[in-house]
Amino acid sequence: MRLRSDARGSLAAALAFVALAACTSSSSSGTATISSPPPSSTTAASPSGGPSGGQAVGSTLNALAPAGGSFLVHGAYPTEPSRCKHAKPPRLLARYPGKLTIARAGDGTLGVTVTLPFESYLEGLAEVPSSWPMAAMEAQAIAARSYALAETGWHGPAGGTLANPICATTSCQVYGGIPVPFLNTTPRWYAAVHRTAGQVLMFGDRPADTVYFSTSNGHTYGNDQVFGSDPLPYLRPVPEHDDGASPESHWTVPIPFADLARFLHAGGNWPAARITSATVSGSSVTLSGGGAHETLPLSTVRDDVNAWSECLAPSRYPPDGWNGVQLAETIPSSWMTASATPSALVIRGRGWGHGVGMVQWGAYGKAKRGLSAARILAYYYGGLTPTAYPEPGLIHVRVASGLTSLTLRPSGTGGSIDGARIGRGPVVITGGSTITVAGAGPAA
Repeated sequence: MRLRSDARGSLAAALAFVALAACTSSSSSGTATISSPPPSSTTAASPSGGPSGGQAVGSTLNALAPAGGSFLVHGAYPTEPSRCKHAKPPRLLARYPGKLTIARAGDGTLGVTVTLPFESYLEGLAEVPSSWPMAAMEAQAIAARSYALAETGWHGPAGGTLANPICATTSCQVYGGIPVPFLNTTPRWYAAVHRTAGQVLMFGDRPADTVYFSTSNGHTYGNDQVFGSDPLPYLRPVPEHDDGASPESHWTVPIPFADLARFLHAGGNWPAARITSATVSGSSVTLSGGGAHETLPLSTVRDDVNAWSECLAPSRYPPDGWNGVQLAETIPSSWMTASATPSALVIRGRGWGHGVGMVQWGAYGKAKRGLSAARILAYYYGGLTPTAYPEPGLIHVRVASGLTSLTLRPSGTGGSIDGARIGRGPVVITGGSTITVAGAGPAA
């Protein structure tokens, strides 16, 4: 369930932000790990002002941010060969409050789990732009709070610690920490979280599983239709007429045959030959060219196009939507039809996300029409309305895995690594056969 971060402060940025968060999953999943050989266990070079060498600390360490402060975290992933044009290695850049638990995996890479107050976790969600109408943000805050409690199985007393961690990706809810850079609209999102503190949607005596997604195809779906789970009375299909501001509300994507051949060949579904014609029949397309003929499901075409278009032709894909804002993916959803011209396959469709629960762009539209957060939520979740419910004190969030190294920069003095106070300088943490720490000089 997610929208892309509104890092640019314009309507285009707000639209893109929603794109990041296409949908919450109905089941928990950890952050994806990049598979690679174990990184070198060579001691990290000491940053200026730190000790002259690294210190091995075993397989786990805990870094505590200064009181009221945070760590700016830079993370590096393994360098791997890539067929993509202008490929850049992935990097982690985030600012996290609370405690960071850094653990070494069996392959020598590092994973990071943040432990922080539950309400601070909600403040750090990157699900909708902080420039949105307050009622839409309040509805998002309540849905996110309810989802987190349901996903983690929370049933403890107020102020307790959630035993089960939650992931930080679209498989759960997108947690980005404190925005980098901090936006002038961010306090509006914080206000939405604070104004709804303790408010949860309940089903019976438990928090409801309030999944949500970005943009519809004109209606939502029941949880049983999409996830295959037993039907829930608060996750029933409803019409959607208010998400038209989304760039994914309607889209048309022409894919020239030359590009289509490249993308399908990269995905292993077309030989090294030109495509000269396409014939669409229902949910499949028959392609011909260079003596080859293949009939493929449109779902396979979508998978290969989304996997390879931005990689092999980043200047053209994903294309812009109806309002000039780049689409979240080249083919944003499976709610699509196809047709062929003499030179291209043309995909038309609506929506983005799994289709169950609250439509985030629909909440935006309803808030613009004057609906309150409670009315927005009741529309999407079978009449459920916010109820006071005891919140946990702390939550564990798995924010990264598969890293080769991390650099932590505390926001001030008073931080610590495994109980030993550190100064303001950077701390370099490297994986390998053991975790090595360098630059953790004592506090001044």
